[in-house]
Amino acid sequence: MSSETISPTAHYTGHVWARHGLSHPALDTAEGRVLFGLLRPATALSQAVGGPSLEGYLLARHAAIDARLKDAIAAGTVAQVVEIAAGMSPRGWRFTTRDGGPLTYVEADLPAMAARKRRALARIGSLGPQHRVVDLDALRDGGPGSLPALAAELDRDQGVAVITEGLTGYLAPADLAGLWRRIAAFLDGFPRGLYISDLHLGGTPPPEVRVFRLLLSAFVRGGVYLHFADAAAAQAALREAGFARAGVVPARGPGSGRGETAHILEASTIT
Repeated sequence: MSSETISPTAHYTGHVWARHGLSHPALDTAEGRVLFGLLRPATALSQAVGGPSLEGYLLARHAAIDARLKDAIAAGTVAQVVEIAAGMSPRGWRFTTRDGGPLTYVEADLPAMAARKRRALARIGSLGPQHRVVDLDALRDGGPGSLPALAAELDRDQGVAVITEGLTGYLAPADLAGLWRRIAAFLDGFPRGLYISDLHLGGTPPPEVRVFRLLLSAFVRGGVYLHFADAAAAQAALREAGFARAGVVPARGPGSGRGETAHILEASTIT
């Protein structure tokens, strides 16, 4: 998927987080506000047929990822975070200024989105040694702008978490498998490594979930994948990618519907 294809989701989710007090106004874009208005009829249709609320779904997965990251920081497992395809996520700003305590937070994205995020965070005054934005193509195996290159810039004596939110569903199966292998290899270079992400599951989804998938597909002008029929299949794929342990649980929260559309995975290279 190109940055031009995925970037509308970054603006939309940025606006949703701002609407609910999770973000800074500088991360709420005009594009996000326009897209939110345009999609309101479609999201209303999804709810009318018994489907999940897109807004509630986004909030539920965001809160679930935040909770797992907070637990890892509190436990001393994580002192550094890399958020891949960070888009307009407020997590780096919140965790370095409000929620996370002493922490190195690296936001990573393709160059165009990374540049826009840098400008927004510069206006906030959030950028510094503990919070930065880097250009990254997580589908590259090596060279500048790759995960191995980024690993060389981090403290190899400190635990690190990698986060992907809103990315995996837009990757073809081979690209997702490759991404997970690269993340596992990246984390293996640190004493403690944790991967946290949302994940779509499903075999043959019910009608309301199919409506939701069509909505997302139209939104990003491309496919939205349900890679695994169930949590066990996803966990097996994560272990095959190089993780020592993996768990997948439903992402639930206020307004998230029955929870069929998203799960949260947590995987580690340490048993």
